[in-house]
Amino acid sequence: MNRNRNLYLLCTIAFLQGLVFYGPVATLFRQNRGLSLNNIFILETIFIVLMFIFEVPWGYIGDRIGYKNTLIVSFFLFFLSKIIFYNAHSFSIFLLESIIVAISISGISGCDSALIYTSIDGEDSDKAFSYYSASSTSGFLVASFMNSFIVKYSLDLTAFLTIIPYGIAFILSFFLVDIHQHRNEEKIGLIDSFKSLKHNKIIFIFIISIALISESTHALCIFLNQPIYLRSGIDIRYFGILTAIMQISCLLSAKAYKLNQKVETKNLYTILILMIIGANILLIYIRNWLLVIAMIFIIEGAFAITQPLSNTIQNESIDTFNRATILSVYAMIGNIIGGLSNLVIGRASDVSLEKAIGVCGALNILGLVLILFFFINRKR
Repeated sequence: MNRNRNLYLLCTIAFLQGLVFYGPVATLFRQNRGLSLNNIFILETIFIVLMFIFEVPWGYIGDRIGYKNTLIVSFFLFFLSKIIFYNAHSFSIFLLESIIVAISISGISGCDSALIYTSIDGEDSDKAFSYYSASSTSGFLVASFMNSFIVKYSLDLTAFLTIIPYGIAFILSFFLVDIHQHRNEEKIGLIDSFKSLKHNKIIFIFIISIALISESTHALCIFLNQPIYLRSGIDIRYFGILTAIMQISCLLSAKAYKLNQKVETKNLYTILILMIIGANILLIYIRNWLLVIAMIFIIEGAFAITQPLSNTIQNESIDTFNRATILSVYAMIGNIIGGLSNLVIGRASDVSLEKAIGVCGALNILGLVLILFFFINRKR
């Protein structure tokens, strides 16, 4: 009962936190509040650096006080960040919001997947993580459709309405249940947790490759997509509908486990990343609005399918009881790579939009090379 309860509750919370009504116009919202595109990338870099700082301490705390308590605190901070975001009218307040979000997400990161994985004893983890990912996507899908109507009244209203589901998600977190197996197992020290990683060094290559691809697709589909839409002549009124369409592609993540059953994991990753690279390169040159939409759709969908598989690979690589701590170490490494990548993309965006898209393509190609190296050496 408790095992299913945790999965259902976390999926519900993920759905509610997917209801980011300002999502389709997030870049324009920030620009309307006085930020430049480079300011936005600077904030994103600061956010990633802070994630790096907080990841491991939060994971270590989660393994000590329990995943439930860690998630309750983190979900409250996430709720608080949305209130601050709504009231932000300067770089400093947006910076405060980024700091709180970094503390929140670094607390959630590792603990949510660790709670899911331990709740189901690792059985059908691909399926569980697929549903969890799809729940968040479904929430954002609903929010994106609603954005098309809300934005007609004001950009501010999109941020205000986002506060409500985050408050409900925080309340629901009190009903989560810590798995006794997790609470009663003997824990190893933080230093020993790091030492245990020496036995599986190849996983770091996987973490780096996924971080490169994650950051480049995030930049393309969250920050650069709106300027790309405007460049191709798409009116802001349609941004909500377009974002909803993109979330439909992300729902493919719910079927990731089925694809993995039919196609070898290495081949599946290769196909998906090649699709991302191809669409990425085409975005540099094309101006036709229909082709632009198709390319971003491909990038969103292909990356979404990799996420549940990546969660499983990371969890399967852990053979210690400090699961949240190790997952936080993985996330910390990803944040370092993501922060550096984000700085390069942000600097390129100051030169031109096309240059920024090109940098994303280069990062994706590097990610493909590294992930192939990982799978080849993983078999040895």
